[in-house]
Amino acid sequence: MLAAISAFILMVSSITGPRVVSGVLSTPRNVRLTSHNMNLVLMWDSPERPARGLVYTTEFKSVSGYRVGCVNISNLECDLSRLNISISAYGTYKSRVRAQSGTESSAWMESNQITLDKDTIISFANVSLFSNGAAIEVSIKDPVFTISALRNVYHSATYNITYWKDGQREKARSNSNIQQNRVVLNDLDPSTKYCVQVQIITERNRNPSNPSAAVCESTTTEEEAPWVAAVVTFGIMAMAVALVVVAVVYRKNISHFLCPKDTLPQHFKEYLLAPPNSSIYLAMHNSHPPEEIYHQVSIIADGRTLEEGHPLEAAGRSCRKQPDTT
Repeated sequence: MLAAISAFILMVSSITGPRVVSGVLSTPRNVRLTSHNMNLVLMWDSPERPARGLVYTTEFKSVSGYRVGCVNISNLECDLSRLNISISAYGTYKSRVRAQSGTESSAWMESNQITLDKDTIISFANVSLFSNGAAIEVSIKDPVFTISALRNVYHSATYNITYWKDGQREKARSNSNIQQNRVVLNDLDPSTKYCVQVQIITERNRNPSNPSAAVCESTTTEEEAPWVAAVVTFGIMAMAVALVVVAVVYRKNISHFLCPKDTLPQHFKEYLLAPPNSSIYLAMHNSHPPEEIYHQVSIIADGRTLEEGHPLEAAGRSCRKQPDTT
């Protein structure tokens, strides 16, 4: 009888999956609170044998005790910094999570405790290089923080700039404790390719930032005078301002020049537009062409020829008018 009862209990346990004999769900595993660029994310692993339809609820703790975080979510992380809650860049936080299936819940599993400004992981800076003769200007852009900005949280943050000739990383040189985000590297060889890498250093953070990706740029032979670009820019801006002023002051004259109007005198326009009223013009316009009257004339030669030296009138006497037949 006892063996039958034990077999029944084992069968029920295998059917119910992660539920123990008491009916309580198994807890999430590997619960950890993380921070990257001043966010606050709770992450965990599912129970060893999760039940179907398993969801999770999280809470986080600051000075005032535990508060509700994500509720009834199916994924295995909760970004607390994106919730409608107030998170301080200098606050200390702890969190916990439990699994739920229907009306049953597992026990709470607590995470580690972190202080944001001391434990957050700072990503690498964005680096741009600009060549100017035998020098290279390094432009550094800080990573974007979820809360505040890097310079607001770490007032004394500095940059460690490492640079080397392409292919000679083992001979790299470094400039440390740089606070400006624009730095000029002057001690370079002309017509040579250099690579640069930047790392952010803070005093309070336990985790140094990740080094940036190596960015390479080549120097040139001649150094461009910086005032040349400034003079050219100023000249272009001055010309643009002058053109705008001229266009505004003489806008009417420019408009008349580009789109000229009719300039005929007024009396010309009145004369050309007035209707014709001359009596001769009206008579000619209303009259019919007259009937033409003509007589038929015939010229007959009498056999004589016009001799050389005889006047033309002599030949004319031989012509006679034919009687009018009309």
